[in-house]
Amino acid sequence: MSAEVDALTVVNQLRDLAADPLNRRAIVEDQGCLPGLILFLDHPNPQVVYSALLAVRYLAECRANREKMKGELGMMLSLQNVMQKSTSPGETKLLASEIYEILQSAGKEEAEQAEAAAASCRRKAHFFLGSNNKRAKTVVLHIDGLDDSTRRSLCEEALLKIRGVISFTFQMAVKRCVVRIRSDLKAEALGTAINSTKVMTAQQVVKTEDGAELMVPFQEDSAVLVEENTDIPDYLPEEESPSQEQDKAVTRVGSITDGMGWLSTAANFLTRSFYW
Repeated sequence: MSAEVDALTVVNQLRDLAADPLNRRAIVEDQGCLPGLILFLDHPNPQVVYSALLAVRYLAECRANREKMKGELGMMLSLQNVMQKSTSPGETKLLASEIYEILQSAGKEEAEQAEAAAASCRRKAHFFLGSNNKRAKTVVLHIDGLDDSTRRSLCEEALLKIRGVISFTFQMAVKRCVVRIRSDLKAEALGTAINSTKVMTAQQVVKTEDGAELMVPFQEDSAVLVEENTDIPDYLPEEESPSQEQDKAVTRVGSITDGMGWLSTAANFLTRSFYW
């Protein structure tokens, strides 16, 4: 990685690494990466701040990381600053608030957290936990036609246009997308956005009382008006991300060896670049 690599490239690399559960402990234990992410939270570029929040949220998915993250110098204060800053977009504030609540509760109510962890293990991996913030919810979509990176990019573009979408992650092997949205946003808006691509159709995946999965199609006549985002930072285009080619993705399962090599390089870059 050359010295010319900018903060946005680095933070997106860290976000992609953090998306892999195998990398999360190593990132937090590294002496440079977590402090670097905290500094990114105060970066003047809103794209850098939002991507750093996504990386921190991924890291907070690992319960073993939460105490260390909470105690890391500047972490909680930086999250508060993002939440209180008048120039922060709404979805950015909501994401920062959710991370703050998760870290604030670290070490408390251990019995309830253990029960929640056991329930989480019985479910497919979710990018966000729905119980941590009543202002947000998780919707699981099964997307027919989600076959390759090109279709994935179309899906990303459609979802990012919807006001109220906080974040999302893909499970390409099973054609699923787990979307985190504001509680007042209807799931039908997601279906409308996906169907608007003309090459993919979406169904909502719901759980029955006995724990079985049921796919519920969105009614053709139930298309809802989708309010487009205007204040959220642009997502880094897929062609600028190292995860474009799936066989070279640093976040795929089994990539920890290659990922840690890049992690060491990124940590060195962060150490040299604490001032931008």
